[in-house]
Amino acid sequence: MSSVGRRSLFREVEPFSFGWMPTSGPHEIYYEECGNPRGKPCVILHGGPGGAVNPTMRRFFDPAKWRMALFDQRGCGRSRPNASLDDNTTWSLIEDIERLREHLGVEKWTVFGGSWGSTLALAYAIKHPDRVEGLVLRGIFLLTEKELRWFYQDGASMLFPDAWERFLAPIPEDERGDLMAAYHRRLVAPDRRVQLEAAAAWSQWEGDTISLRGPRRARPSSTRKTSRSPSRGSRATSSPTRASSTRTTGSSRTSTASAASRAGSSRAGSTSSPPLDSAWRLHKAWPEARFEIIWDAGHASTEPGVIDGLVRATEAALVS
Repeated sequence: MSSVGRRSLFREVEPFSFGWMPTSGPHEIYYEECGNPRGKPCVILHGGPGGAVNPTMRRFFDPAKWRMALFDQRGCGRSRPNASLDDNTTWSLIEDIERLREHLGVEKWTVFGGSWGSTLALAYAIKHPDRVEGLVLRGIFLLTEKELRWFYQDGASMLFPDAWERFLAPIPEDERGDLMAAYHRRLVAPDRRVQLEAAAAWSQWEGDTISLRGPRRARPSSTRKTSRSPSRGSRATSSPTRASSTRTTGSSRTSTASAASRAGSSRAGSTSSPPLDSAWRLHKAWPEARFEIIWDAGHASTEPGVIDGLVRATEAALVS
């Protein structure tokens, strides 16, 4: 598709409401609402697991027409306690979505999710079909062993051989038959240095494979931007390097905890680049859904072709 006439992100917006929602367990879920309080409701699900909401995620929807709800999943972002795996399963996250809907007084909403967020969106729609008005999904991930092995064991390694060598580096030869389990052991190891080495390599692999644009290298953690916190009017003052290391380790732990156990009652591994046939199989099972391949983009939601497709989809959802 030509870049001429492509849609771009909507203007930046700040939350008009935010807070922490209690759950039945030890977690408190950070959530925020943006856009028009009287607009069409939607919920935006971040990827990972181990990701978090960010200001760009608010910009796929027209803020004059949508009432957007976003939240950090258990153990993620501003949700408390950070990086906790206790009572942190796929099904508990689905119930958090439903609990948030009730908390906000929404009858039905459009569910938007990419990558791991598409997994949650589909599972939520299956369990609570009467509460879903529509789905907008990107980077389809169906939570299969085939997908996990393709990305973390044998598949994507052939597309990014240089990055794959960096991913293998922290793992001894005799443990490489099950890389997800090997990484998980290191990310929960008592030695902080072992945790950080594994977290850095895991995150580097995902960063190397998420986009088709630019050189495949991760930005140094000390230069990453901190976002404005709605609970304070200023930027975070903690050390960027230490804060980024904590976030990276927590994200990787959350991600591998369930990759190692293949989800089931737990959570799935992070999927920076699931194979395309996952989306095709979903389309074959659900032919009424619009299926679109963005050929000049990778997995990242911020690539121009993906932005264009998602904005067109949210615009279409307004009138569906």
